[in-house]
Amino acid sequence: MSGSPDLWSRWGEFRKFHAQGMKGGEALILELNRIVYSSGISSPITTKRGLVARLRYLDSPAGRAALREQGVSARTIRSWMKSKGKVTPTAANRERVDAAYWFRRRENLIRSGWLKRHLDNDGRGRRMEIYPVDQSHVPAERLRPGLSQRSITVRYIWSDLVDAWAAQDGSTVDEIWDDVISDLDSDYNAYSYVSSVGIGA
Repeated sequence: MSGSPDLWSRWGEFRKFHAQGMKGGEALILELNRIVYSSGISSPITTKRGLVARLRYLDSPAGRAALREQGVSARTIRSWMKSKGKVTPTAANRERVDAAYWFRRRENLIRSGWLKRHLDNDGRGRRMEIYPVDQSHVPAERLRPGLSQRSITVRYIWSDLVDAWAAQDGSTVDEIWDDVISDLDSDYNAYSYVSSVGIGA
């Protein structure tokens, strides 16, 4: 990440001695994924309600295209849409329906601007919980002292973050994470790697 070239100067040592964690940018990506997946249809694809809801969501040119991209034939798609849930897809096809649903859901949240607006919160930003690397298996003489859970309000990054996440641009996400932790304190490099990140959204 730009701005913190060594990330965490002794991370290599800590990893060698069994610290557990990931880059902060990776944690951000996982948390955005969680927000998207928790905002959709809650009923599992294995239930009739969940299946019908997903097929209804996919009943559009873009939705049908997403199904075709998952390997479902046009004839099968027509059969499902006409049956309104009376035809039960195989387990493999249910997985294809689910994958197509989440692909379209993600694309729609990005295209509509909902995700950016949700995270920006009318300019108020969102509270972010930062959980440091897990040092529970690190020998006492190798521990990095002073690491604790941090909580900060994050503003202004959300539009750029969603754009980078949507483009699967990990380098830019890393740079954005560097901007986030630079507001912590002089020891911000200690949070270049974390156990996880939670966004209050």
